[in-house]
Amino acid sequence: MAEFMIANMAPIIFVSMVLFLLVGFPVSFALAANGIFFALVGIELGLLGPQLFQALPDRIFGIMSNDTLLAIPFFTFMGLILERSGMAEDLLDTIGQLFGPLRGGLAFAVIFVGALLAATTGVVAASVISMGLISLPIMLRYGYDTKLATGVIAASGTLAQIIPPSLVLIIMADQLGKSVGDMYSGAFIPGLTLTLFYVGYVVLVAIFKPRWAPALPPEARTLRGARLFLRVLTTLVPPLLLIFLVLGTIFLGIATPTEGGAMGATGALIMALARKRLTWSLLRQAMETTAKLTTFVVFILVGARVFSLTFYGVDGHKWVEHLLTGLPGGEVGFLIVVNVLVFLLAFFLDFFELSFIVVPLLGPVAQALGIDLIWFGVLLAVNMQTSFMHPPFGFALFYLRSVAPASVKTTDIYWGAIPFVCIQIIMVGLLIFFPQLVTFGLDKDVKVDLDSVQIDMPTSDYGTPPTPAGQENNPQGSPADADDAATKAIREAMKQDQAK
Repeated sequence: MAEFMIANMAPIIFVSMVLFLLVGFPVSFALAANGIFFALVGIELGLLGPQLFQALPDRIFGIMSNDTLLAIPFFTFMGLILERSGMAEDLLDTIGQLFGPLRGGLAFAVIFVGALLAATTGVVAASVISMGLISLPIMLRYGYDTKLATGVIAASGTLAQIIPPSLVLIIMADQLGKSVGDMYSGAFIPGLTLTLFYVGYVVLVAIFKPRWAPALPPEARTLRGARLFLRVLTTLVPPLLLIFLVLGTIFLGIATPTEGGAMGATGALIMALARKRLTWSLLRQAMETTAKLTTFVVFILVGARVFSLTFYGVDGHKWVEHLLTGLPGGEVGFLIVVNVLVFLLAFFLDFFELSFIVVPLLGPVAQALGIDLIWFGVLLAVNMQTSFMHPPFGFALFYLRSVAPASVKTTDIYWGAIPFVCIQIIMVGLLIFFPQLVTFGLDKDVKVDLDSVQIDMPTSDYGTPPTPAGQENNPQGSPADADDAATKAIREAMKQDQAK
């Protein structure tokens, strides 16, 4: 039995962790408990040394000193302030009036506002709940099909998962060891493309099923002409300025994501103050919710570090790498299996858990196969977006169910989400076959031919003993030889670094 456990410790730890999660044990404690328990078992079996636990404080301190993670509370706080200050309500009302004469106009407004909220709040719950409370009763009142209305609201809310400043992209960048700014740049075009796909689906519904998506009747369109133009201008300009303040400064390299988040939080407070909606009660609620979410993320991350310490100690990462690199089809086979695995796991785990548990295991394998990690991270983020949309644990569906009228059936919400889950799967396929959607605009690694590099090193005779008589013409052992050897050594070291 002991020999079997020593030979198969990595798969035993992995299966045990999955069983703990399926039972419903809290994720952070499941990870930490498995890590500590199997570390003690490994020490008892002689597979690990007791000094393993000495590395644990340093790993936990590494989380506490990680500046990148500061962006999470900043963007969360910004989203909560904007959501509770009535920005979503104003946007939905104004854009609904703008698209009202069109068939499916309210659905277009929901998608457009969902994208704007995603680019300002970055929080799925805030977007879904806001639009569910405000737009769903209006859509149902004017004859929209229940499945279409609920599906559009849930799907538009999940755009906050992929459109920067998404929280999952921050975590993905941290887990893959990449820049948050590059991850944001890579996700920008896929986010806009997914939004256009949603619009295209509503257009098709409006053409082939016009009764499902009627236009607003004239009596419901209270704003027209100059009044409508002024309302659109005053409602859209502040959030667009905030988007530039946050994302524009990050993309231009003026601010780091953490600094951008801080500016966004300050801008949200100014906007709420300008609308005269900033109260102590709102501020306290936003701060409490931000503290809870941030604590939730940090606890999962600490548990994941404890688990990974033991898992890597028993060479679990090599077991995963051999398991996945041995798949038929090479890189394509790896991507297909990984995306199917993440899609299935998303039925039971949310994106935080997937990011902290699965991504650290898949990242090194992808790098070994030569896959661009920014593209890989965005691909997984789009895939994980489905975790909000399909049963049994689709959180966007739960959020919508909590605010939907009693007349809306839960089955209608589930059936309404299916077309949008299919669109997200299509988007995953497009990213696999057209990686340029992510890599376009990213800085490319500059390849240098090191054989053509000329290194000029100044020579000096200081400290060199005089040349013995009779050896003036003998080049052997001359300083020039030493210089050539040093230049060759430097060039070889540069080649090795470039190969890495």
